[in-house]
Amino acid sequence: MPNAQPETLTLDRIETPTGVVLLITDADGAVRALDFAGYEDRMMRLLARHWPGARLADGQAPEPVRKAVHAYFAGDLHALDGLKVRTNGTDFQRSVWAALRAIPHGETRTYGQLAAAIGKPAAVRAAGLANGQNPVAVIVPCHRVIGANGTLTGYAGGLERKKWLLDHERKAAVSPVA
Repeated sequence: MPNAQPETLTLDRIETPTGVVLLITDADGAVRALDFAGYEDRMMRLLARHWPGARLADGQAPEPVRKAVHAYFAGDLHALDGLKVRTNGTDFQRSVWAALRAIPHGETRTYGQLAAAIGKPAAVRAAGLANGQNPVAVIVPCHRVIGANGTLTGYAGGLERKKWLLDHERKAAVSPVA
């Protein structure tokens, strides 16, 4: 049986108010990775870990995905909710990432609350590590997790961007886009 060709994924770059977003989609339009320019090395390491052998080709993501990203940054917080995301982590990581998507817009949770949400309250550090291995930033909103004392803690896109995203969501949640 011949080896299958490596999968080719599309790398798009989208301007946002907080910098260029690097968006990787597959042939079905599912988002495989999203990160910010300047953090491309990290994104590529995660992509290689989750999708070994995948090749990237510069291009545009499907228009509905591009529109959703633009709409989110314009204040439509629910624009990203319906996007199909395809991740390839462990069962534990995927449970953490699903719990992240369940955090309401404009709200935050601590790492302890995140661990409790997946039924593993003692796995605070493991939940934090899984949060940090999330390959689909913003859509899987790892920026909504804060320290136990309420401070902004580690965010792969930088703490200034984390603060911007949280402020953006809080403002838009108060005055939603029509």
